[in-house]
Amino acid sequence: MTWLRDALNDVADDAPQVDLTERTIRTRERRRRRTTPLVAAAAVIAAALAVTAAVRLLPAEPEVATGPKAVSDLPARGVEPLSHAYMTFCRPESGEVPAGCVDGGWRVVTRGGRTYRVAQALRGAQSGLVDSPLAISRDGRKIAYYDIGARTFAVRDLASGSVLTAPTKVPKPWLGSIPHLLLSDDGRFLAFTKDPPLKDPAMLFDMRERMARPLPNGWNPIGLSPDGGTITLAEYAPKTRLQTITRLWQTSTAGNAKTVDVTGHYLAGGLGPDGKTVIALEREEVPGTGCFRSGGDLVQLDRETGKVVRRVPVRGLSMTGNFVYLRGWNGPQEITALAQPLACKKGGDHDPAPTLDPPYGPFTAYAVNVKTGQARKLATYTAQDFFALVLPGNPGTL
Repeated sequence: MTWLRDALNDVADDAPQVDLTERTIRTRERRRRRTTPLVAAAAVIAAALAVTAAVRLLPAEPEVATGPKAVSDLPARGVEPLSHAYMTFCRPESGEVPAGCVDGGWRVVTRGGRTYRVAQALRGAQSGLVDSPLAISRDGRKIAYYDIGARTFAVRDLASGSVLTAPTKVPKPWLGSIPHLLLSDDGRFLAFTKDPPLKDPAMLFDMRERMARPLPNGWNPIGLSPDGGTITLAEYAPKTRLQTITRLWQTSTAGNAKTVDVTGHYLAGGLGPDGKTVIALEREEVPGTGCFRSGGDLVQLDRETGKVVRRVPVRGLSMTGNFVYLRGWNGPQEITALAQPLACKKGGDHDPAPTLDPPYGPFTAYAVNVKTGQARKLATYTAQDFFALVLPGNPGTL
């Protein structure tokens, strides 16, 4: 793969800035989308990605409030496994600003409750031109992010402090408006894709062997085999599709990719621990509002055919009173669902862009049994939107 690494580095060094017209359109779209928290998955890419522009998050508070806590930079080593990560912005419409707030800055929270800034990670752009992705391994011991100093992605072992950088440079314009990261359980492989589907390549990196393999743009990576040889991706606009690419390191063409259409509009969670199971939620319109919410059933999709295998009604989590997204798995039979109370407001295309960030609200994680539909509460976070709250494991379609 030396030829690919050299070619990508050459392109990166000479990469032009994103076209000004494209940037202007993207900025206008992102600002407009902030007024509408719920969107139809059947819309065009710009509309389907609408809600991501409004991401403004705060960490969950303990059961007994103890006042503001100091936040320090991530230590060089000796950090315990993480429970989650979040991004902060500092001009909320209401509520307190977190202590030491940095606009667009990433923070990580350990299972023991310690919070650290990730100063090396690219800050998210409030203008909406470039977002900054971050991923956490399933065991919470490694993170991946865009390293502003290295001008590419990095994987960091939190206990030892060792850092591996990707074998190619990735200029910031390559990140697009909505970049996606998927980190393998052992931290060896890192998948990067982005929306909109720009001409600059998406890639799968072998961080240990220093190799890169092109991936298709415009897709969400939802699963990767332990050997990095097979990746599963999902697309939810303008229609729902699933794609499986095999023999990633044995071939240099797209001939080993299989794509299937799914009838209906779904957002899939992370691929199951068995490497095959795809669980999704359907999108339903809220009558009389023009807004959308999650359907009441977990829906299992066949990765090979795109057909619905079965539906399981969700119990113990109100699907009509919440807007719900699926994330990674909490065990062999439980998928994580992140829920926000539904507050559907009909917005127009010409609504003025808000000058402040959205207010904070509760976001609750549930483990939902994919066989029975029974949900059990895991944790509650305080957030302004779903999409900068990162939990360990495969991210699903966000």
